[in-house]
Amino acid sequence: MLSKNRIKYINSLKIKKYRQLHEAFIIEGAKSVLELLDSDFEIEFVLVTQEFQQKYSSILSRHNVPVETVTIQELEGLGAFQTNDSCLAVAKTKENAFLSPLDAEYMLVLDDVRDPGNLGTIIRVADWYGIQKIVCSRDTTDVYNPKVIAAAKGSFTRVKLYYTDLAAYFEQIKEKDFPVIGAFLGGDSLYDYAFPQKGGIIMMGNESNGISDRVAEFVTNKIMIPRFGEAESLNVGIATAVMLDNMRRQVPV
Repeated sequence: MLSKNRIKYINSLKIKKYRQLHEAFIIEGAKSVLELLDSDFEIEFVLVTQEFQQKYSSILSRHNVPVETVTIQELEGLGAFQTNDSCLAVAKTKENAFLSPLDAEYMLVLDDVRDPGNLGTIIRVADWYGIQKIVCSRDTTDVYNPKVIAAAKGSFTRVKLYYTDLAAYFEQIKEKDFPVIGAFLGGDSLYDYAFPQKGGIIMMGNESNGISDRVAEFVTNKIMIPRFGEAESLNVGIATAVMLDNMRRQVPV
């Protein structure tokens, strides 16, 4: 039986200010928790159903983390998603550490991406295409939001994020002279663009307004995904996948 204090603590982590206060966040579901266990995140505790504990007893015993058995009903009452019927973990957030681009490396920059599902999808897409660093504007949604963690499907354990003022960030790295490739309506066709082999930065903007004027001045190449139908716009998660797929066709890992 879970204590009232533990229930209160877990529920508080659904709110950003309490995640920041406690420096902790929630991870739900078997896939994400199993990947968390194999990561370098510090884990406070794991709540598991009896079925999950029996199925993954060898993995759980291999990791020195507190494990508590709970019912499915308790899990569904605690988590952000009623479909969670296996496990829930609480882990410590990581320091917001500066990320610098390296030679022959591509990284992502996100300007004011607000939707948690989109950010989670972008993290997962980045992981798929071998992108390990994402620099986010301060207004971009919190990576530790439960909806972001759920959409990232464990990829948050491998992709690093850094939140900062983007204009200041570009001033800090300007001596590296990396190309900054931004997604814009009216830019050059993505299919005609040659991605530099030396690496670079791919920038994606807000779901409604795109890349802000303040940050657009740092973009060296404005690129557009050609439209062939009548849709007004692309979801930013899908657009990121299209950009990275075309980049990887030219610049293998």
